[in-house]
Amino acid sequence: MAVKFAGTMNAINRGLESTKPAKGATMVEDWEAALAEVDTPGAKGILRDLASLRKQLEKGEPDADRVHDLLHRLGAATTKIADKADKQQDKLKALGEALSEAGEEQPDEEEDAAAAAAPKRARTKK
Repeated sequence: MAVKFAGTMNAINRGLESTKPAKGATMVEDWEAALAEVDTPGAKGILRDLASLRKQLEKGEPDADRVHDLLHRLGAATTKIADKADKQQDKLKALGEALSEAGEEQPDEEEDAAAAAAPKRARTKK
């Protein structure tokens, strides 16, 4: 598992933008294999997000916003389960924090304060 930490951390430290998507997909596959047998609460969600990330990276042109969102979610989930891990807690926390920083949370939709203040919806008469 140490090699997976080192390879992933090296890619993050060099800048994920400089990592080819195919290489990123291979790293994700390694993490999927490593987590397949983990029975820790939260691991299944991480596996789902890893599968989504791998699919994005396997596309000709990954959706950058989606990738950043997935990285952020993976970082938060990894940091959260780090305390439950028997081994490698420090490395998992560092990885989670690095992924969170590399990613960017994408809100569902930004609130349009001006539109909320002056709605144009029809008012019903009573």
